[in-house]
Amino acid sequence: MIQSHERLLIIDFGSQVTQLIARRLRELNVYCEIHPYNRVDDAFLAAFAPKAVILSGGPDSVTREGSPRAPEALWNFGVPVLGICYGQQTMMQQLGGLVESGHGTAEFGRAFVTPENGDLSILDGWFAAGKEQVWMSHGDHVSKIAPGFTVYGTSPNAPFAVTADISRNFYAVQFHPEVHHTPKGAKLYENFIRLAGFKGDWTMKGYREQAIQAIRDQVGDSHVICGLSGGVDSSVTAILLHEAIGDQLTCVFVDHGLLRKNEAADVVKMFRDNYKIKLIAADESDLFLNALEGVSDPEVKRKTIGKLFIDVFQKYANEIEGAKFLAQGTLYPDVIESVSFSGGPSVTIKSHHNVGGLPEKMGLKLVEPLRELFKDEVRALGRELGLPASFIGRHPFPGPGLAIRCPGEITREKLAILQEADAVYIDQIRKHGLYDEIWQAFAAILPMKTVGVMGDGRTYDFAVSIRAVTSVDGMTADTYPFTHEFLGETMTRIINEVKGVNRVFYDLTSKPPGTIELE
Repeated sequence: MIQSHERLLIIDFGSQVTQLIARRLRELNVYCEIHPYNRVDDAFLAAFAPKAVILSGGPDSVTREGSPRAPEALWNFGVPVLGICYGQQTMMQQLGGLVESGHGTAEFGRAFVTPENGDLSILDGWFAAGKEQVWMSHGDHVSKIAPGFTVYGTSPNAPFAVTADISRNFYAVQFHPEVHHTPKGAKLYENFIRLAGFKGDWTMKGYREQAIQAIRDQVGDSHVICGLSGGVDSSVTAILLHEAIGDQLTCVFVDHGLLRKNEAADVVKMFRDNYKIKLIAADESDLFLNALEGVSDPEVKRKTIGKLFIDVFQKYANEIEGAKFLAQGTLYPDVIESVSFSGGPSVTIKSHHNVGGLPEKMGLKLVEPLRELFKDEVRALGRELGLPASFIGRHPFPGPGLAIRCPGEITREKLAILQEADAVYIDQIRKHGLYDEIWQAFAAILPMKTVGVMGDGRTYDFAVSIRAVTSVDGMTADTYPFTHEFLGETMTRIINEVKGVNRVFYDLTSKPPGTIELE
């Protein structure tokens, strides 16, 4: 789908913020892809044909035998290369420099880089104040730069903070320009893609046209069923598919009993009022809730719900003549997070229910037209497609729904209480005009009861946690700074209006160390 675009390759060495590099470049209208270092060999490099390459950071040490390396063909490939942190270190080591561990030169956190040896085009617009704040996170350090390189910036513990071999268009920085704590990091990327000659041809208008053609090429005259949740991802997927194949599309909205108050009716009405797309509204709440009875482990919840979704889609696919494809709103972060950069075992934070293919027994193939996009790009594509603001601006809602906002065992009683508490909370946010300032807000019912006093009587009821975060892409998130007056008013409304709740907490945890959802 993206062959006609200028492309930048990001070789991933395992940094937790590699995705941020891609996002910064997409914001500059440059198409890029992240690929693990051990999947980028000489043949891959030639086939991908990047216009430039960025080497990410990573947790390993280049001083360790067998540690990750860039493909040797890269150094003679003839395109600009930017190495970041570990990427700088492997560049130096592979090209004849030296990297050492320890010796008191580790840096973690904010640092200041000062210029050396004249101007460097990749740093245009920097050093207006004589030094520039950056974010460092390294234990090893370059102790000797490779032949042909010159030092252009230093920090207190990184004498080679910025180096370059201008003749070969090789650039290397010890800090992380992709994070917000490097205020002029975006400017560095802008300079890099400019010197690499990118025209900035990655736009949602262009993507829309190519995606529609790719869908038609893949689907042919077959029928597609699309899982519709009412969220922005599935809505954009459905509208894009409808533009591409028209009546060959049938959407299936599954009410699994884990939706917010009135959500099933609201989504179906909203979709039918705005679009003339075939839509099956399937009430499968008893199927899901019976299967979840007695289940408390969050991974078991997710996997149970994911399997049942597949069973339901299979059921309706069997009723649609010519149905050969299932469409999903899989996004690029889901794809990246499902692949270990080393190719080995990696920690599972939580399962992505829409990554990993389909059971063979379904006999369906996947259509995933958004799998190359980040969340903010999906919203931009939605605007390009003319989706109403009510679709595009909806807060994200997870596929497992309220199941992961109900830690511990799920019961119908707890779900009913949670639905009411969440409805009051979101009504408060809308009433105060805060909905569009917040990335995601929700209530959760905690696996505990507390003693309270109401009307001079003793209560022993559930505690509710409310959460609101701000974010750009959901990869990191900060707590929304509600006033005490707002929180007090919201607490009073929830306790007064929702039977079964006598205590309300506000969750102040950022991401990291927490996740946005509780489970």
